[in-house]
Amino acid sequence: MDFKLGRINLNKVAQGVGGFVFGKDTSNSNDDSYVQSLLERIKKREEEDNKRIEALDELQSVVEESVSAQLAFGELGISVLMGVIKDERDNEKMVKGALEALASALTPIAQEGGVKNEIQPAMMNSDLLCREAENISLISSLLDLDNFTVQYHTLQLLTALLTTSPNRVQEAILTIPQGITRLMDMLMNREAIRNEALLLLTYLTHEAEEIQKIVVFEGAFEKIFTIIQDEGGAEGGVVVEDCLVLLNNLLHCLSNQRLLRETTGFEPLISILMLESKVSKFSKQKTSNLLRALEIIELLLGGGPAAESGKDTDRISNQTVLFQKNLLDELLMLGVENQRGAINLRCSALRCIGYLVFGHRQNLDAFASKILGEEPNVEPALNSILCILLRASSAQEFVAADFVFRCFCEKNSDGQGLLASTMIPQPQSMSHAPSEEDINMSFGSMLLRGLTVSETDGDLETCCRAASVLSHILMDNIQCKEKVLRVELEAPIPSMGAPEPLMHRIVKYLALSSIKLKDGNQKTSAKDSYIQPVILKLLVTWLADFPEAVHCFLVLRPHLTYLLELVSNLSVSVCTKGLAAILLGECFLYNKSIEKTKDASLVVDVISDKVGLTLYLLKLEDLQKSFVFTSTKEGLRDIMTKIDDINDETDWKHDEHPVLNSLFDTQFVDLVKKLEESLRESIVEISSNLKNKVVSLPVELEQQSGENDGDYIKRLKLFVEKQCTEMQNILGRNATSAEALVKTTGSDSAETKHRMTEGLDNVQTDKLRKDLQEASQQVQILKSEKSKIEDDAYAHRSFAEKMKSDLKSLSDAYKSLDQAKSLLESEIKALKLETKQNPDLDTIKEEAKEEGRKESEVELNDLLVCLGQEQAKVEKLSSRLEELGEDVSSLLEGVGDDLEMPEDSDDDDDGK
Repeated sequence: MDFKLGRINLNKVAQGVGGFVFGKDTSNSNDDSYVQSLLERIKKREEEDNKRIEALDELQSVVEESVSAQLAFGELGISVLMGVIKDERDNEKMVKGALEALASALTPIAQEGGVKNEIQPAMMNSDLLCREAENISLISSLLDLDNFTVQYHTLQLLTALLTTSPNRVQEAILTIPQGITRLMDMLMNREAIRNEALLLLTYLTHEAEEIQKIVVFEGAFEKIFTIIQDEGGAEGGVVVEDCLVLLNNLLHCLSNQRLLRETTGFEPLISILMLESKVSKFSKQKTSNLLRALEIIELLLGGGPAAESGKDTDRISNQTVLFQKNLLDELLMLGVENQRGAINLRCSALRCIGYLVFGHRQNLDAFASKILGEEPNVEPALNSILCILLRASSAQEFVAADFVFRCFCEKNSDGQGLLASTMIPQPQSMSHAPSEEDINMSFGSMLLRGLTVSETDGDLETCCRAASVLSHILMDNIQCKEKVLRVELEAPIPSMGAPEPLMHRIVKYLALSSIKLKDGNQKTSAKDSYIQPVILKLLVTWLADFPEAVHCFLVLRPHLTYLLELVSNLSVSVCTKGLAAILLGECFLYNKSIEKTKDASLVVDVISDKVGLTLYLLKLEDLQKSFVFTSTKEGLRDIMTKIDDINDETDWKHDEHPVLNSLFDTQFVDLVKKLEESLRESIVEISSNLKNKVVSLPVELEQQSGENDGDYIKRLKLFVEKQCTEMQNILGRNATSAEALVKTTGSDSAETKHRMTEGLDNVQTDKLRKDLQEASQQVQILKSEKSKIEDDAYAHRSFAEKMKSDLKSLSDAYKSLDQAKSLLESEIKALKLETKQNPDLDTIKEEAKEEGRKESEVELNDLLVCLGQEQAKVEKLSSRLEELGEDVSSLLEGVGDDLEMPEDSDDDDDGK
């Protein structure tokens, strides 16, 4: 028995909540009766303590291993064990056994084969226990006992409750006076208790803002940082990680962020990220600790571009203070200068750099001028991050570095202009220089080299990555678009041709990627599946609202032909076809050319002839429904978590590659949506004009021989009137068809892919559709507000009903008291009345005594008469016996003794 208890204790300490104990192999059919019998033994207090403790140990073993035993435990088990805790709290072994058994009954058991039962006994038991708030209060009160074992198992039980019924336990803890204070005191206890208290507080503060505020008020920040320092900071063990998880929970509350910023400060947090040198080694636990610290940094910085607008003030304040405390230096050391850390650690540091500078003018300027390294090998930080982006072997690291440039360029026109101004082509000889020479290049030269490096080795991956950076530089910045448009590259072989614009080179690489996808194997296709969409993203961004770029694109007729083939290609992804359709649309939407061979009408005519307007508009619609565009609605923070699972060897589907999910940010998605709406309107407008403004002169217009001038003029007038009428009819039908086409493609019906809808819809359908969408959104908002109001009303109604019930109970109690009072008053009145009616008691007593005395005298007289008569008889008989010669004295001897014994006994009794 002692050996079994020892195993339980050791495993509990080693494994935390639950432990692992080898119990009896009882079948499901016997579990119910077996558990019931154990509970009966525990319940009998007349039993020896050893037998009851043994029953507790057996109960703990069986409920830890058997789901059916947990189900049989139920309400009876909770009642019995809570009774032990309540009534026998001085019995350490009994309380310890009850706590262990309860913890096992509340811990879910993993099912074999991963099959989950519909009924979760552990959840049911937890719900039963939490149903009474007094139970939580009773368990929590055990922490006041100065007993290590009881405190340890109490913390484990509360943690088990929080894992299954967090909301109820959180509510119950809030109602317990000094409940959270008691838990906070455990952090200063011995190590084992402290560690369990840390774990408990981590669960307790999860998504509970009120508890978070109370915990911080109780001095959580100072205690957490003290523990981290005592454990060795980032070099510490899992306790440091638990502290950082708890700190993360607490800082989800904005008021706690302000308190930390204005009191303790961010220095203790930043000190965790400090590395001793650039070649520091990283253990697995150290990496976990650093990742937890970076998660807190990301939380303080508000999530960058995906941050909520209401948090801007706190975000900017945190950015300012963290930058002043040299956080950027530590992040650059982790993410850029030290390449020995794990990939996810470097990526997390890069993302934090992006969050630190996003939308903060001073931080952006300081970051732009930041220099890394030591003389003479110094390099701008932006150049170093660009090198990582272009050379990283992991797509995950590429995405993280790209995120830095997105945060740097978004809403930073000065920064975009700074980067664009450095895009000066290098001589052809420099393009073949080794990568080590990059340190001597400007940012723009390195970027151009990345865009064109595929010319020599055929690797379009580097070109794709550079294109993503360039798209950030060009986004919503006409000046940058103009600068980059003027960039011309030397031909691979100078003698073979003149320099060509950068745009034409990029389109050539786009066409090359189509060939590689067509000819490549499955592994290569999976890796390159995001290359075409990323290059198309650059071109779409470049041509948006920039007619000069459209003109440059259409200079070469094969560009338009290639896009038409790409839109119609069945082997490419929906995303690629949709972006190609958007790019085609920009060719007529922003086309200001007056040349008849390049104007907007010609592009629309070509689309109509080669693709068909119906199919073209369907490509736009499919793009909006693609996984890449719908997933961006989740927000950048949710998408970035998926990057951790990127594997270049994975056979991702075309439109589901995590790289696309992260690179197609909200800013670009909004741009595409606006372009789609403009394209639909532009198609209607262009189709309403003449398709061909050059009209050949019909033979009928020539003057016939013998026809005088008057007749000729009349005939010309009739011909012109007829042509005008026909032309107006054609224009009307053309406009009507275009409008019907736009409306028809908005439908999800399968028939829209094969034929146009017959008949005319209302011209204002598009406007009504927009109004309907806005109304639907408003309805959703109202529904959510209504739901919230209903919840509040329900809560108030429940509170009112409870108050009404309490008031009724008080009223009933007052009525009962009034009735009891009235009854007592009536009894008092009756007693008083009865007392008045009765005679004097003393008189009655005297009369009774007198009557008794008289009766006694009469009885005494009668007795004396009888005695006299008997005495006379004795004397007469004595004289007669003497006459007969008898000795009267001898005859009477002994007669008196028989009569005296009862009298003596009576006397003795009276004495007693």
